[in-house]
Amino acid sequence: MGLLERENPAYPDQIVGSVETSSPADVDAAVRTADAAQRGWAQVPLEDRCAALLAAAALDGAEHERLATLLAREMGKPLADCRGEIGFAGLYVRSVVDRAPHVLRDEEVDDAAARMVLQKAPYGVVAAITPWNAPVILSMLKVAPALAAGNAVVVKPSPLAPLAVTEVLQGIAAGLPAGLLTVVHGDAEAGAALVGHPLVRKVAFTGGGATAQAIGRTAAEMITPTVMELGGNDPALFLDDAALTPAAMQRAVLATFSTSGQVCMAAKRFYVHRSLHDAFVEAYVEAAREVLLTGDPLVDGVTMGPVVSRAAQERLRDLLFGSVMEGGRAIEVGRVDDEALVDGDGYFVRPHVVTGLPDSARLVAEEQFGPIVPIVAFDSDDEAVALANAGDLGLGASVWSADEERAFAVARRIEAGFRFINTHNRTGLALRAPFGGVKRSGFGREYGDEGLAEYVQTCVINAPAAFRPGAEGGATGSAAGAYPTG
Repeated sequence: MGLLERENPAYPDQIVGSVETSSPADVDAAVRTADAAQRGWAQVPLEDRCAALLAAAALDGAEHERLATLLAREMGKPLADCRGEIGFAGLYVRSVVDRAPHVLRDEEVDDAAARMVLQKAPYGVVAAITPWNAPVILSMLKVAPALAAGNAVVVKPSPLAPLAVTEVLQGIAAGLPAGLLTVVHGDAEAGAALVGHPLVRKVAFTGGGATAQAIGRTAAEMITPTVMELGGNDPALFLDDAALTPAAMQRAVLATFSTSGQVCMAAKRFYVHRSLHDAFVEAYVEAAREVLLTGDPLVDGVTMGPVVSRAAQERLRDLLFGSVMEGGRAIEVGRVDDEALVDGDGYFVRPHVVTGLPDSARLVAEEQFGPIVPIVAFDSDDEAVALANAGDLGLGASVWSADEERAFAVARRIEAGFRFINTHNRTGLALRAPFGGVKRSGFGREYGDEGLAEYVQTCVINAPAAFRPGAEGGATGSAAGAYPTG
């Protein structure tokens, strides 16, 4: 084992904290302990599991604030957003508990054809591999439904934000049977040991395509089912009747620049009808001046902090420079709280919009995952849909229009798992709405009833009427030549 230290991306010389890395032997021990704990947990009635989960996940006000501050320091997200993330994780647990009796309860049919039980059986041990950009909520989207369904969970957080999520999960684990919820740490070696463990029965992953491919190969060898929420290059389509009001434009700005653009479902490509293009750019820049303040994540009023790492900063600066070389016009947007800090050693990237790029430009064709966004003109709804559907990703998309029926009609044609109307990103989510991607943006769903159903298998107990005790022919009746009747 070694020590994994995490620096503050706003002040890289500050070490925020550390965790101990897990060897393959540590991972093996965690999974075996989880497997033993799960067998007893699965026998606990659903209502009692949910009550235990709800009690274990409760945070008091002081603890909430301390963890939010820790999260802001380790990954650079503004403190207000970190408070919101941890609070939203609590709301999600409540949503799981409220939905669980409907989604996870066994169903029984007893009629003239048969007595049949459709058992919602847990998988066993679930491996959850989670990213750094929203580590608490993205872990809870896996942990809460898996535990409610009767599974055990072993979580491997990202090395780039391991601190706050570990404390949250260990706090929950303390209120549950020992070994039922465990956290392991490390890089690809620990991840491979977890995914490839013979006692892991399902893998839930949120992250990038390269890691997803590695997980998929190992899971395929083990015949382990997976649920994956991967990247997106989300288009936002502003039709020719879209309202460019200050409120709408502020939503559009934050749809891109929240968490410094490091969100899978951020608005990453703006397609604007040519008749609105210039007015849109002007309104967008003005809205950014109002709501976008770059600086220290712990300073009140700051809405954008640094990106997560030096490597991310260098990649994004190269992408911005390359966009200008490809013919784009780069416009810096928003305000800066502390010029010396933003231009110092921290991992800051000043937010920009880029106009005039061709469709083939990297900033348009690839997911940038940072605070740089292209604005591209189109001439018809058909062209906008074709542009939106270009590429292999299909996580989120949005359509902005004053005509709701028209917006829905256009949205139906977009290849994306979640389509927003007149908003995008967090402001368009709903706890009851299943979220996930199509194409290379993944498969499976989180949130809603579908998010709970990912963690159970429907197993059947069937007693056909003809062979039930007391039936004509009874249990010894012949089944030769028989086919199902109902």
